[in-house]
Amino acid sequence: MSAHETDPTIVIINGSVRPGNYTAMASAIVADELRKDGRFGIEVVDPATLDLPLPGAGPGNASTKRLIEQVKDASGIVLATPEYHGSFSSVIKLVIENLGFPSALLGKPVVLLGVAAGSIGAIKSLEQLRGVVSHVGGLALPLPVSVAHVQKVFDADGRCLDPVTEKLIRRAGSELLEYIHRHVCPAIELERLLREEPALVL
Repeated sequence: MSAHETDPTIVIINGSVRPGNYTAMASAIVADELRKDGRFGIEVVDPATLDLPLPGAGPGNASTKRLIEQVKDASGIVLATPEYHGSFSSVIKLVIENLGFPSALLGKPVVLLGVAAGSIGAIKSLEQLRGVVSHVGGLALPLPVSVAHVQKVFDADGRCLDPVTEKLIRRAGSELLEYIHRHVCPAIELERLLREEPALVL
């Protein structure tokens, strides 16, 4: 079932499975910003709860099929990753590998969110992730959000201690919503009208 036949959704995929990870703390702020819109269901994917096979290990399983359905049905995607050893996490790469071929990300607007402990943030990992998303046909939006000194801007309960950083993180949600409302929603509405009123087709 496609997104226009049910309540539209936005899917957030976290790229860390470490308990209490900062990636999930940052993406929770994006989720809060997205919920303010009120027109989308927000689905958060925690790969720690999935049983995703390694690439080449065999056909996909129930987790893979469910993940593909979630992404295909979504109006937009948030990919959130920590920066590990100068790159995005292997968790996010495993998720992307399990999205099929052609990828379920094909044609989907994708906003990128990265967190890192260092002073330059997750810039290197986000540039690499942008390349992978584009390669599989996803529409990586401009201005990815990079959070530096992540261990200092969040407390143990996941509260952001820096208003400037919180505003930056929320921008990931607002920019995705702006893109969806400008480009995705009109196309969905046009398709609905053409299906329901074929006489409009000349």
